[in-house]
Amino acid sequence: MKTLNLVQGSPEWIATRSKFFTASEAAPMLGQSDKVKRNELLHMKATGTEREFSEWVQRNLLDKGHEVEAMARVIVEARLGEDLYPSTGVLEVDELPLLASFDGITMLEDVCWENKLWNAALVDYIQTHNDAPASHWPQLEQQLLICGADRVMFTVTDGTEENFVSIWYQSKPERRDLLIRGWKQFAEDLANYVPTHAEPAPVAAAIMELPALVVNVEGRVVSSNLDAFRSSASAFIQGIKTDLQTDQDFADAEKTVKFCSDGESKLELVKSQALAQTASIDTLFRTIDLVKEELRAKRLELEKLVKSRKEAIRTEIIMKAKQALADHLNDLDKQIGNRYMPDVPADFAGAIKGKKTLASLQDAADTELASAKIAAGAIADKIMANLKTLKTLSGDRAFLFADEATIIHKAPDDLAMLIKSRIDAHELAERQREQAAQAQPPLDLQPSILEQVKPASPSSISKAKPKGNPTLRLGMINDRLGFTVTAQLLATLGFPAHSEGAARLYHEEDFIPICGALARHVAAVAANEEAKAA
Repeated sequence: MKTLNLVQGSPEWIATRSKFFTASEAAPMLGQSDKVKRNELLHMKATGTEREFSEWVQRNLLDKGHEVEAMARVIVEARLGEDLYPSTGVLEVDELPLLASFDGITMLEDVCWENKLWNAALVDYIQTHNDAPASHWPQLEQQLLICGADRVMFTVTDGTEENFVSIWYQSKPERRDLLIRGWKQFAEDLANYVPTHAEPAPVAAAIMELPALVVNVEGRVVSSNLDAFRSSASAFIQGIKTDLQTDQDFADAEKTVKFCSDGESKLELVKSQALAQTASIDTLFRTIDLVKEELRAKRLELEKLVKSRKEAIRTEIIMKAKQALADHLNDLDKQIGNRYMPDVPADFAGAIKGKKTLASLQDAADTELASAKIAAGAIADKIMANLKTLKTLSGDRAFLFADEATIIHKAPDDLAMLIKSRIDAHELAERQREQAAQAQPPLDLQPSILEQVKPASPSSISKAKPKGNPTLRLGMINDRLGFTVTAQLLATLGFPAHSEGAARLYHEEDFIPICGALARHVAAVAANEEAKAA
């Protein structure tokens, strides 16, 4: 770790942080923070901006946090029996510029300390699980990665002994791997990020007030501003926007829906008041009914548009994310050199569930996509490592591993054991064939039969290149033999299968050599058992 001579919170410290991937940004980077969204972090890193805090947050959280930290340091140092020093360190890991600020670290850098303000929910979690939650462990993992310490003391306190809870956190290999892979994916997304203008939270635009409809009736309409009201209402209704594209459009539309609904109710009230004064005023009532119906029709249209457009946008976001994941898997297959990548689960519909704004919908989908890409990267790395292991250990016996597409998904240790066991079985079968070739056939076997199935030498079999496509199925071989042999046994005898879907195929001209190899194998096994009995 390289230690930087910076005062935490200073302008120099803030400027330096913008050039690194910091420990406090690790949880948002993984989409595990409830304070900063992943897309928000991408925007800040791309533009070099810092998140602005309100005066209340600065005074009651940030400044108070520094005060509590100073009080807690005394408690922690007393318990450790060592002095702790605030520090900022950087380290490059796999070309990633990582930074961590430490509330405290020992002189030997073998123990560090991270403190959080007293929070009942956080306290409950760490006491129940004896672990840091997903919103906090990424920061601790990055601190341990950078300083190389064995463990970090994680405390939650208000600066007093009464409200002081602590646990020792030690790095977990799978979490550290996820952290590094997450930053790699974030760096790739950051390189491709195109900053967009941050729109403020939409506030529905003010709606033109319709003139109050006033009607006096004395057996007839005494006075009314009906014509002016009708003109204003028609102009307003025609001006309502129905092409909904942005959060602002949706906010305006939802407010307009409520306004139209209120307008319908008011017109119904005026009509009722007029009815109380006269039995029937045809023109008045027909006009009121007309305006009311127009308001109702527009309201229903907007309600339907809001619902359908929101569903369409959700579908567009989900389909776009699914396609991006599919493209990423195809790119990984190209890097591997074959179509070996499995489907990687990603619940985009679940991720965006409950989100209201376009920004939150997009952030949720993008975060789920990033998580799936991180998981896919881990799978691809394992496949490429297993392919390298298979090539190294199998050597010139690649024909024993016709099921390569399946076994490369095994755990590395399991794959190595499988490779060794197959090669050992093949070599044993080779030795048995050589011993059988030198031994006399058993007395109860007719030499003429052995001569009929005698194949060419093993070396010539392995070098032969049958013409045409293989058409002889494993089931057909078993039918001819009258008993069952497996594709694995035939592979160990030097006859690897050609796969076509679930079928295992062989060349027709290999049948007689297969019979000879089986005969030698059986004879070798019998000779071995006879030798044991003697």
